[in-house]
Amino acid sequence: MSQKLIPLRRLEGSTEEMSDDALLAAAGTGETAALGALFDRHHHEVHRFLSRLSMVDSADVDDLIQATFVDLPKLAKKFRGDSKVSTFILGIARNKARTAHRSASRRQKLATAAAKGRQHESPPTALQLVSEQEDEARLATALAALPIKLREAMVLVYLEGLPGLEAAKALGIREGTLWKRLHVARQTLRNIHTKETL
Repeated sequence: MSQKLIPLRRLEGSTEEMSDDALLAAAGTGETAALGALFDRHHHEVHRFLSRLSMVDSADVDDLIQATFVDLPKLAKKFRGDSKVSTFILGIARNKARTAHRSASRRQKLATAAAKGRQHESPPTALQLVSEQEDEARLATALAALPIKLREAMVLVYLEGLPGLEAAKALGIREGTLWKRLHVARQTLRNIHTKETL
């Protein structure tokens, strides 16, 4: 059962006095000051989350943050209050990242197919390979090796520090499913590490 958004009266003082729930309800009715306050409170968290996903190009992170908060007022009515507002916002950001990733993958496949039709790619030089290896942190490389569902679970729980229930709600899954994904992700990373050390 979803809650009906009710316009709020302006509080004396600033929006810092309002809870996240009240700000979200106000943002859902078009209060731009409430939306701005939510942005101020949570955009660093959303930026960190999107940056750690590895499926998002760093140049696109700011655009995805903006898209998340632009859509927040119209999605506010879907907030049922069974999680924190920050978890709800991370769920929106996750969906934005997935949509962007799918679009980028489709564009990449089309570009690759077109390039193969014209010419074969030249292999990277040794200098390029070394440079790429130095630019990528070990953690980002390991996360990128995971399927997206496992990667999202790892980022939310281990890097963002969300409790299991909150992470499960952000992903739109049951808590048991989250723990299973985390188990599979850890096992996959162990297998990758074992192969690299052999």
